[in-house]
Amino acid sequence: MPEMKNILFATDLSPNSSSYAFSYAVDMAQSHNAKIVILHVVEKQHNMSYAGSTIEAVMKGAREDEQKKSLAEIKKDIEIFCEKVGEQICMPCLEMISKIIVPIGNPVEEILKAADEEGCDVLVLGVHKKGFLLNALLGHVASSVLEKSKKPVFIIPLPSEKVYAEQIQI
Repeated sequence: MPEMKNILFATDLSPNSSSYAFSYAVDMAQSHNAKIVILHVVEKQHNMSYAGSTIEAVMKGAREDEQKKSLAEIKKDIEIFCEKVGEQICMPCLEMISKIIVPIGNPVEEILKAADEEGCDVLVLGVHKKGFLLNALLGHVASSVLEKSKKPVFIIPLPSEKVYAEQIQI
């Protein structure tokens, strides 16, 4: 089996994805003495207003400030989540995390970019298995990552909220 030293865990921050799929990434990291890169992509918002106006320029600056604050908050929430997971597994989870990345962009492109830039050996993604959502999510993000990645991709089907509701949430 190829060496596994860096694992990319991509999350949409949903409770099931965050706790259930992350447990697989943690288990892989423990088994292979590997590090985990956590990635959450914030999809870029497209504005429909007129470009070039003074109001648009001011609003754009305000949105960028809000996004920076939001990204910092998301990163902090992920760190707190890792601390809670560490308490649950009786091991400092943050020691397994080499980096937390929260870019703005297209999820598929950012996942593949992060995997390459961070030198990740495998990718771990959770998918919801709920009829239409399975087709929408697996058909879009996970399927595209699986198709385009040159690295192994572990797709973790997530249990229903009822089954896994008691797990730690971000």
